[in-house]
Amino acid sequence: MVRKIKAKLVLQLRNQGLSRRAIESAQGMSRHSIQAVLDAAELAGLGWADVAELSEGEVYSALFPGRGVRESVFAQPDWARVHAELARVGVTLKLLHQEYVDASSRAGQATMSYDRFCRLYGEHAAVTGASSRVGHKAGRSIEVDWSGPTIQLLDPTTGEISKVYLFVACLPFSRYAFVEASLDMRQESWLRAHAAMFTFFGGSVPRLVPDNLKTGVISHPREGEVVLNDAYREMAGHYSAAVLPGRVRAPKDKASVENTVSHVATWVIAGLRHEQFTSLAQLRERIRQQIDAYNRQPFQKRDGSRLSVFTTEELPLMQPLPAVPFEISTWSYRRKVNKNAHVVWAKNFYSVPFSHIGALVDLRVTDTMLEVYRADERLTCHLLLAASAVNQYQTNDADLPEGRSWQAWDRDRDRINDWAARTGPATVTVTVIGKIFEAVSIEEAGFEPALAVLRLSRRFSPARVEAACAMALRGPIRSPRYAHLRPILDTGQDKTGLIPEEPEGDDRGYVRGSAYYAGGTR
Repeated sequence: MVRKIKAKLVLQLRNQGLSRRAIESAQGMSRHSIQAVLDAAELAGLGWADVAELSEGEVYSALFPGRGVRESVFAQPDWARVHAELARVGVTLKLLHQEYVDASSRAGQATMSYDRFCRLYGEHAAVTGASSRVGHKAGRSIEVDWSGPTIQLLDPTTGEISKVYLFVACLPFSRYAFVEASLDMRQESWLRAHAAMFTFFGGSVPRLVPDNLKTGVISHPREGEVVLNDAYREMAGHYSAAVLPGRVRAPKDKASVENTVSHVATWVIAGLRHEQFTSLAQLRERIRQQIDAYNRQPFQKRDGSRLSVFTTEELPLMQPLPAVPFEISTWSYRRKVNKNAHVVWAKNFYSVPFSHIGALVDLRVTDTMLEVYRADERLTCHLLLAASAVNQYQTNDADLPEGRSWQAWDRDRDRINDWAARTGPATVTVTVIGKIFEAVSIEEAGFEPALAVLRLSRRFSPARVEAACAMALRGPIRSPRYAHLRPILDTGQDKTGLIPEEPEGDDRGYVRGSAYYAGGTR
């Protein structure tokens, strides 16, 4: 067949001086085909110099215009429209083929099969340089990951150089990218980078595709359900997204962000290699400028840029952001509710409904709030005390039972003093309690230490507690507490009559009697 003739090769060999018979012998071509090429070139006035820079196909088309072109008997779809429609949510090639069949049938035209329809669409995408949209839909997913390469930050005071990590996100449809610098790769930084990402994109998507890092995914078994980090699942839910991590050791599941990570190494890390940064804010600003330039860079094989495709085709299909940005939280698990119906966090006490005393609860702590959960039920919430606060109480009245018989009411200073006065006739315990309150800057901070001393009377007799307090006051400790009194009571030193009075001004402390070494009893 003439169509298989390598017309450019024939002209090249002829230009090198080979005869028709020599070309026929060397290339195994028919002399009639060779003659057809030479005649067509002479008729078109084309020589080797005219076609040297053209491809084989272009030379053949120039010599034999229209030959070998087969016109299809089937109605041809508008492939540009098919490509655009595939970007919409729920639109598939199967649906578009059916619409094509319906429209062509009404016009009385023959229609191609679904297999041919899919193959020709793939050829159209390859010829035009556009990415096939069979796998990616606009506004449907975001792929996220940490960049392997890092960047450096200089402390201008100490001269210390610290490592800065880069969080990378990419919309697979438009390839629109986002990069955030962070001082570490911990969970809080991971969540804050996501919140900044959604703000940057100006919308949300139904799917988040991360790697299987522990800040996002606790376990990803081969069989069974994926176990997500609670804080990450909560963040995704706030933005109405589902976390669908890629398979373990399957980077192609998030190929778009993997490709973007390599580009970030060039546009950000290499692009800023000659600059020195002394603050994270300064570095983030320069990264934003570099990524903006990257997103505006025109595509090589298709029209537009990442920014133009995102703005015109993807952003209108993304979900609107919630009215309130996500508040980063930290979870603390299996905290026991104390007998006073409070749970401890950061050396402070927060009330829990009294019916949950002794239970194990989970705490969700944000920058401003502390919430108490048992299983999936939120029990109560509190405003978070200042970081400088110690031994402070946050108590909701609704968490405590009615009536003044409740133990929490014993934190009234007058009631504590009354309890101390009932301990013994000498009321030495009152003196110990008074010294405890003198040693604290805020009265409430002395409630727990004072109650700990008074509760000793539940295990030991009031008289023994009184004697132990008297003994401790003779020692060097200015404000004796539970930790000082309990050893005296455990060893029975309070019951001996052999402890001499310490001379005034002697700071040697109390002396153990012989009963101590004989294994004294309570």
